[in-house]
Amino acid sequence: MPKIRTEGVSKRFGRIVALENVDLEVREGEYVAILGPSGCGKTTLIKIIAGIWRPTEGRVLVDGRDTTRTPIEERDLGYVFQNIMLFPHMSVKDNARYGPWVRGFRPEEVEKASREALELVGLLQRQGFLPAELSGGAQQKASLARALANRANLLLLDEPLSALDARVRVELRYTLRRLVKDLGLTAVHVTHDQEEAMSVADRVVVMRKGRIVEVGEPRRLYERPRQLFTANFVGQNNFLEGRVTGVRDGVAAVELRGGLSLILNSDSLKPGEPVVLAIRPEHFALEPGPGTNILTGQVEETRFMGSFTRHRLTLENGEEILVDLPPEESRLKQGEQAKVFFNREKMLVYSRPPEGLREALKLE
Repeated sequence: MPKIRTEGVSKRFGRIVALENVDLEVREGEYVAILGPSGCGKTTLIKIIAGIWRPTEGRVLVDGRDTTRTPIEERDLGYVFQNIMLFPHMSVKDNARYGPWVRGFRPEEVEKASREALELVGLLQRQGFLPAELSGGAQQKASLARALANRANLLLLDEPLSALDARVRVELRYTLRRLVKDLGLTAVHVTHDQEEAMSVADRVVVMRKGRIVEVGEPRRLYERPRQLFTANFVGQNNFLEGRVTGVRDGVAAVELRGGLSLILNSDSLKPGEPVVLAIRPEHFALEPGPGTNILTGQVEETRFMGSFTRHRLTLENGEEILVDLPPEESRLKQGEQAKVFFNREKMLVYSRPPEGLREALKLE
């Protein structure tokens, strides 16, 4: 199982900086997802790891060996593209056989490798079909089988599910995760879909504007993101700007715009410090609990979202928040005044960014 490391990798296309000084380590046997908005550099990074593109600066090491200038055909890896890349005139079986054949496997090894790969993805019964005779999900499974048939220990996946229907994407997420772990592969998976990244990866790399913003396990990134951009991009959050008015015994008071006041647990904040508070919509409730804060506002909109009901409230100071409640607990009606409560331990606090909140949260 290979270990991957990029050191100071940058990539420029004329005046456009696609990547800037990216240091990343992928451990042996790890499934890492690279997550970020369109244009953040995630596809550029995986293509450099694959050897499709060379970095302008920096280097790529696999198991400690510098592979920066090694051609892709000489790298021991499987690559699954965003657009389904199958030979249309070849059967599913011949597509799977192609990689081992090009790499010089013996005929019996070619047959064995292709058969095992098709069996792993559940396409053995359709090995005689042409790609056009398969659904989109089955075609991507065939692409995956072709990558696995090479018997490489490194699997690179560039937006492999983005062209598929929602239900098929969910099904293939679990297929990918299971195969990578069952086969003991190292995998790097590029996606702009946060739910996809969180469901497949051991660790998630969040990127923005050609740089790595934050790296962490999915649960930690969701519950305790260290960066404002991560808190905004991974899941949904309400952001409220304020200033610390006092700190005592590990509890800080924060005054929001319009004179609203909240309290939170903190030993590090100082009076007068400008801060941004983040509260996830699902952390609100209609009944007070221990250590709760209260926000009052008018219900502007109510929408049923399946597993929850989303409410948009305008607070007394004019700011808007989203409140997600289980459908059976939702009693808020459009146009009425409402009080919502949340536990202060669920609230995140960040120093107010010097460039301003709006700029810090921008996707591009």
